Amino acid sequence: MRFVLAAFFLLLGAQPAGAVSSVTPAPTVASGLCQVTDPRVTELSGLVSDGARWYAVNDGGTEVEVFVLDRSCTVQDVLTANTDPYDVEDLARAPDGTLWLADTGDNGKKRATVALLELKPSGGGAKLHRLTYPDGPHDTEALLLDRSGTPYLVTKDILGDAKVYRPTGPLATPGPTPLEQTGSVRIRSTDTQGGPVGAFGSVLVTGGATSADGTVVALRTYTDAYLYAAPDGDVAAALERTPVRIPLAGEKQGEAVAFEPDGTLLSAGEGIGQPVRAAKGAASLVAAPLSAAAGNQAADASAGESRSPSGGGLPPLPAAAFAVLVVFGGWFLVRKLRRR
Repeated sequence: MRFVLAAFFLLLGAQPAGAVSSVTPAPTVASGLCQVTDPRVTELSGLVSDGARWYAVNDGGTEVEVFVLDRSCTVQDVLTANTDPYDVEDLARAPDGTLWLADTGDNGKKRATVALLELKPSGGGAKLHRLTYPDGPHDTEALLLDRSGTPYLVTKDILGDAKVYRPTGPLATPGPTPLEQTGSVRIRSTDTQGGPVGAFGSVLVTGGATSADGTVVALRTYTDAYLYAAPDGDVAAALERTPVRIPLAGEKQGEAVAFEPDGTLLSAGEGIGQPVRAAKGAASLVAAPLSAAAGNQAADASAGESRSPSGGGLPPLPAAAFAVLVVFGGWFLVRKLRRR
């Protein structure tokens, strides 16, 4: 068993880390701003900023709780609602200040519906919007909002083949509203250190964010952030472009990513005393390489290759080895992630 798992990680890590460096500037290094030490914020999984305050949610939970933090990571307030979510994983903020909680976690892939919870900071409770996938359950930890407020869900896939979904129409209350797949994003493994599950961590999508002006979209794994240009605010189109990769090395269990209004990228993770880190000027990195990235879009070496739903395929492992490794590697990862 140990030999098989070692071979699995070796082959996974041997997949091309990508040609992103040939079309992007050197990544900005994230630096620590402060540490989250409040014992109520033990599993920080979603984060957003309004420029003056940060809003954070824990992974899971039995009630709606959004923690309002100042710039020193101190909790100043807690926004609540009388709703019992199943597994909250991410947080987004609309231009009008509305907070959207992604109750989309499903480690066991057994939920008939997932949900988005709409929360006004001024109060009034949470509005529930149930959603259904067109192809069965998925574990999802990343939520993106476009300029119009349309939500996009990006799945967490052990092979790095994340699927992208959005509602087929206006959100019903409580729903469910059907989702449709708009594309997929293949995340290649990297050598960035961090995360709780070894080499797997660099391909698992654990969070998402959209810049304040809607022109940059970010996805993160346990170890890296990927920034996609969305000059027209189109999230689906943005995820088809070649991204800029920003390593987020050393995060114990990094699951949260957010943009400050000035384009600074924030990252954070689970655990008492973990830092909120900032990559200054991160959003500006996607503008310069955009034209070059378009010319290299067809290259399969991209670290964050995106495809339409019809462009299926798996990482190029030998078929027999792949089948064996998936069985044993999947078993191991499910055990590791069961309570993540």
